[in-house]
Amino acid sequence: MELGAKIYVAGHRGLVGSAILRALQAKGYTNLVVRTRSELDLRNPNEVAAFFTQEQIDYVFLAAAKVGGIVANNEYPADFIRDNLLIQTNVIDTAYRNKVKKLLFLGSTCIYPKLAPQPLKEEYLLTGELEATNEPYAIAKIAGIKMCQSYNRQYGTKYISVMPTNLYGSNDNFDLHSSHVLPALMRKFHEAKENQSPNVIVWGTGTPKREFLYSDDLADACLFLMDNYEGNDIVNIGVGEDVSIKDLAETIGSIVGYKGEIIFDTTKPDGTPRKLVDVMKINQLGWKAKVSLEEGIERAYAWFLENKAVMTK
Repeated sequence: MELGAKIYVAGHRGLVGSAILRALQAKGYTNLVVRTRSELDLRNPNEVAAFFTQEQIDYVFLAAAKVGGIVANNEYPADFIRDNLLIQTNVIDTAYRNKVKKLLFLGSTCIYPKLAPQPLKEEYLLTGELEATNEPYAIAKIAGIKMCQSYNRQYGTKYISVMPTNLYGSNDNFDLHSSHVLPALMRKFHEAKENQSPNVIVWGTGTPKREFLYSDDLADACLFLMDNYEGNDIVNIGVGEDVSIKDLAETIGSIVGYKGEIIFDTTKPDGTPRKLVDVMKINQLGWKAKVSLEEGIERAYAWFLENKAVMTK
């Protein structure tokens, strides 16, 4: 990407988009275009068309999406499939019609089958049943991947799709009802410490294993791929290592400074038993994650402490 190129970061206030925006700014890109949800509703095709016509964008990072954890996915499945399909369809198609040079679409590792072999290779897509708790979201993301691939085949576009593993970092969602496991646990342990609670309850058995990627590492990978990859195959982005939810909880508790007991509520769902991505492809292209889990959690907790007055309302 040329330093003077006009770059649109869709979803710039979210965990992923804000990290991409910081990475672009750090590398000297100044012609950056962003819009808040109130300024541009990406679910509205007329608004999206008018925006692209006016701005004449060169590159797009499509990080805008409706996201959430098990609870939110279970309670609002229609919202998750509808909103994500609308956002993706409008942005990808309008980018093509306005001759955008390249687009990067952010997918998710939930696209892979629930019981796929580990680690998850890119070719496992559509080889088995999805995890039921987030199937509508996963199907929307798969549709986005296939849309990018189909536009590349039919129209010669240069749209790439990346599959990040579980993410965390600055600007994360700490709402206990809709957030993912790591920020939810961070807030739980922090509030338990503040309230001197004798225990913290964690959903499930603690045995499922998850991989966690710091958001600034993801942003670095996205910029790397935008500059170095033009294939039609999807690309996993992760660290190549996972941790049990039990170990994750203990690590967060230690960093937060919580001294009480951790209780696992085995009546609650575990979700997918394990979700570790195969990162051989991106490693061979020349990129590797840099931030360790402990360092990333320390950074994320520092950000939480600075912003908790707003984030925990």
